[in-house]
Amino acid sequence: MFPILLRRLALSVPLLLVVSAITFLLESFVPGNPARTLLGLNATPEQYAALRSALHLDEPIVTQYWIYLRGVLHGDLGSSLFTDESVLGLIGQRLPVTLALVIGATGLASLVGVLLGVYSATRGRVSRRVVDVVSLLGGALPNFWIALLLVALFAVKLTLFPATGYTPFAQSPGQWANGLVLPVVALSIGGVAMIAKVTRDAMLTTLGLDYVRTLRASGVSPASIVWKHALRGCGLPVVTTIGLTMIAFIPGTILIENVFTLPGLGTTVVDATNQHDLPVVQGVALTFTVMVIVVNVLVDVLYGLLNPKVRTQ
Repeated sequence: MFPILLRRLALSVPLLLVVSAITFLLESFVPGNPARTLLGLNATPEQYAALRSALHLDEPIVTQYWIYLRGVLHGDLGSSLFTDESVLGLIGQRLPVTLALVIGATGLASLVGVLLGVYSATRGRVSRRVVDVVSLLGGALPNFWIALLLVALFAVKLTLFPATGYTPFAQSPGQWANGLVLPVVALSIGGVAMIAKVTRDAMLTTLGLDYVRTLRASGVSPASIVWKHALRGCGLPVVTTIGLTMIAFIPGTILIENVFTLPGLGTTVVDATNQHDLPVVQGVALTFTVMVIVVNVLVDVLYGLLNPKVRTQ
């Protein structure tokens, strides 16, 4: 198991480099100029040239990237061009909001998806068709549209949950949880559909294996067969799907946070992109990449727990 984790971490280094390089290059093509935005239209050409030089905007793109990369290697992600706030500090403030969304949506999607998948696998064809329909709708409907429907119904009409805003956990745990209900549900819908379908298909395959028939013949209760033996037997595809779903939720938070005006990394990267604030965009992109790497490592660990053969590879 440990060599597998080391290989995974070693492969993550070039991934971080590639993501940072691509983000840097794409951001350079975004219309606008931070120097012009900072100084406004009334600045003199000399002031404009001086600021461009201070921000290294007059350097070739390769030189700009090397300057940025050198700072990253020394643990410095730079500062916002517009607020002069440390990018690390900004990420530290906004990351808990995004993590709460991703973890909450993953937990909800996993719980509901697995339960729905097991139910459809053990209850007959009608429930299986229902799961197929739910999976199709969950994959087809965009989560921001679902978010707007949830706001219209539960925030505007029924006034059960707030439509926008965020309360820190330390300030009020109850209001924090209440404010995250609609965003988490909106983000998790597609994941519920996918996990339910994969769980259903894997459970049907596992329930038809010889060792399950042997358990039935031995008088083991149906509930024990399903929840203790069969569910563990189909754990690898389910864990894989949960991991992929969690990775998909990470960029999905960008739309959800903007719909509900949550102060997370999603709204931060949108504002930074509009302002051409490259250090902030780069910092958020690297943070998202690290989150993906952490999810992949966790999936590898779960593989080892579910299948002892993985630990010896």
